[in-house]
Amino acid sequence: MKIDKLVGERFKEKPSDCVVDSHALMLRGGYMKGVANGIYSSFMPLRRVTKKIENIIREEMDAIEGQEVQFPVVMPGSLWAESGRYDSIGSELLRFKDRNDIPMVLGMTHEEAAVQLVRDYANSYTKYPFMIYQIQTKFRDEARPRAGLIRVREFTMKDAYSFHTSQEDLERYYAVCYDAYNRIFARCGIPEVVTVQSDSGMMGGSISHEYMLLTAIGEDSIAICKDCDYRANMEAAESIIENKKHEDAKALELVNTPDMHTIEEVCTFLKADVVDSCKAVVYQKNMTDEYVVVFIRGDLDVNETKLTNYLGENIHPAVITEECGLNAGFIGPVGLDTNKFTILYDKSLENTNNLCCGANKVDYHYTGLDISRDIGEVEYLDLAKIIEGGICPKCGKHSISISRGIEVGNIFQLGTKYTKSMGMQYLDSEGNLHYPIMGCYGIGVGRLAASVCEVHHDDYGPIWPMSIAPWQVQLCCLRADDEECKAVSDKFYEQMLADKMEVIYDDRNIRPGAMFSDADLLGVPVRVIVSPRNLKEGVCEIVTRDKEISLKVELDKVIETVKGIIADRLK
Repeated sequence: MKIDKLVGERFKEKPSDCVVDSHALMLRGGYMKGVANGIYSSFMPLRRVTKKIENIIREEMDAIEGQEVQFPVVMPGSLWAESGRYDSIGSELLRFKDRNDIPMVLGMTHEEAAVQLVRDYANSYTKYPFMIYQIQTKFRDEARPRAGLIRVREFTMKDAYSFHTSQEDLERYYAVCYDAYNRIFARCGIPEVVTVQSDSGMMGGSISHEYMLLTAIGEDSIAICKDCDYRANMEAAESIIENKKHEDAKALELVNTPDMHTIEEVCTFLKADVVDSCKAVVYQKNMTDEYVVVFIRGDLDVNETKLTNYLGENIHPAVITEECGLNAGFIGPVGLDTNKFTILYDKSLENTNNLCCGANKVDYHYTGLDISRDIGEVEYLDLAKIIEGGICPKCGKHSISISRGIEVGNIFQLGTKYTKSMGMQYLDSEGNLHYPIMGCYGIGVGRLAASVCEVHHDDYGPIWPMSIAPWQVQLCCLRADDEECKAVSDKFYEQMLADKMEVIYDDRNIRPGAMFSDADLLGVPVRVIVSPRNLKEGVCEIVTRDKEISLKVELDKVIETVKGIIADRLK
């Protein structure tokens, strides 16, 4: 490939709307172009990167007996109604009607399609276990696309679905996929990916893991123990609080707190520590607008994923009106109508006393609250976000740190959520009917490419690993107007093509600085530089994009040297 024929422009200026480096570099380097919010077209360099990622994924999925299939992008809404997700998923699922007025959806995930494909075939225990997978375009009407390919609306994803006749067999295969994923990410150049426990969310199931690439620009917060191997997405991490009652128990006392609405203002006014406070966080259920009041220690935040999972339905921050019966800024547990509101208590309030809290009366708070004494017996739930320095759920030490990460893959043990709701059954050896047990395994291809770029780049462009680089070698002819320089460069190009090297050849008659700037943006691992100055010495320069190698090599050894570097970096 000659670079003067490469479609797509490369430019120096960073686009103003880019919040992460990978997004800016992929736009500057001619990898992609925006079409709409969260939707992109790919130029050739990006397509070459993603095709290599797809091939790595295929090789690893085939190696664990996966069978590649393809599901449709467009599916009838009735298929999703079978699983119950047509109504339970919000506006992320794009619904429309075809010309026959039949409800249809754009697939954002394909559990329903997977079950529909095999439920007639897999009617006997003799046909289990098996795994099917696809690499397919999906559409999720994401509310806040950001960071280029890291969070988009249209995306390409590998999703795999395994089917089993026992939980033990699912767990065996789950471990096989777990290891295959580690190999995929290592081969793509990011072996530093870590696995974390996660929340299954709309996918369902009881056990799930996410593969996280730790980076400051990540959207997910990860709880990591410094003293053991515990790692979990903050959404799923258990919050453990050690409480100890004050020995000098105080009586409940009503205190005037004029214009004090936030817990910080109240604690400052009362000269109280925020850990000795009980704050109210109010939500409404999406379906009914019923109010849900969560009481939690004043220094902690509600984990909305935990709350949603407990309630079994989606929620949104409450709009508190005058007639709803709640006094914003002064809500407390004493005297609150349990018949009118869903009232929940976080575990951070268990075994506490001498708390300040709202008094359900404008400009008043209580001090001296002891929930067990003043409210009675209540159920305490884990509804809080885990905190920096918090207690590790595994080793019990105060050793939790919070890091950011990009989710590059996920695996779920789905159980019978979809097979049962969609009526997929098989006969066992004794003629009894059972629902097969499923596993689900996903990797976002474009997001993986962007994530590699995010952690492997410098100020000038990506530094692609050899395994997924758009080309292996960039051949730079620094003086195309010099007869010898051009002739030597052309000969190298012909030899590289004959030896099946992936080479992009820059023989444009431009300044060396502009040529090298474009080369940096393409991020090709090996660069061969032919110049009149070096030819006078009978050598060429061979440098690597990561600056680990910089050599002057005799002309008759250039091809052999480049082959050696490529082979070494593909190990």
